[in-house]
Amino acid sequence: MADINKKASPGVLMVTGAGRGIGAAVAKLAAVCGYRLVVNFAQDAQSAAEVVRHIAASGGTATAIQADISREQEVLRLFEAAERELGPLTGLVNNAGVTGGFARVEAVTSAVLTQVFAVNVIGAMLCAREAVRRMSTRNGGAGGAIVNISSRAAQIGGAGEWVHYAASKGALDTFTLGLAREVAVEGIRVNAVAPGHVLTDLHATSGDPDRPTRLAPTIPMGRAGAPEEIAEAVLWLLSPAASYTTGAILAVSGGR
Repeated sequence: MADINKKASPGVLMVTGAGRGIGAAVAKLAAVCGYRLVVNFAQDAQSAAEVVRHIAASGGTATAIQADISREQEVLRLFEAAERELGPLTGLVNNAGVTGGFARVEAVTSAVLTQVFAVNVIGAMLCAREAVRRMSTRNGGAGGAIVNISSRAAQIGGAGEWVHYAASKGALDTFTLGLAREVAVEGIRVNAVAPGHVLTDLHATSGDPDRPTRLAPTIPMGRAGAPEEIAEAVLWLLSPAASYTTGAILAVSGGR
């Protein structure tokens, strides 16, 4: 990343779902850029602890805080604990998400829809709400930045695999645009990164671990992405280098 991130002493960054995959890559790169990290996780304490150890070994500061972001009381506890342990929040990355597995729309259950939208949409909105309450200059805050992790599925649709997941990310894109315009004069920039196929365990947990490799020929660049490549885009959007960027949905998808 550019030196501008280090010089700015960016403060405290919360990354939801930061124990693995894209979230872990964002947390690790953010620590290199000078952030103090809140590594949120829902269940996998071991993976979150490993991210914290990695950051500490590199000379950074991080704390792991458990919270299921689909539950409002846990979101409140998460933000209170983060502020108590590391100080005022300056950035949020809404990364936590679930796919609900692969299924045609005709086979999707109400339980799956409820879970997917509770985490991917409601959870992200609750976290953004708490971040705005703390960062907005309208509320006495010093400003900040929010980056939502969307998906190219929101534009492609996910037909035959996960239309339900794609629809949740479409809702997240709309939320990104609306919130960005709502808080633009309050010192908060809100953007999204929309990854394509990325080499994480998301595909395995959905039941198809070889999916990124199998679908590589459908990507103009001929390969799936790495979590670290997504992290670079996220850190740019968080940084002062993107000071005139808000309401953007940045595709990082190898051309797909």
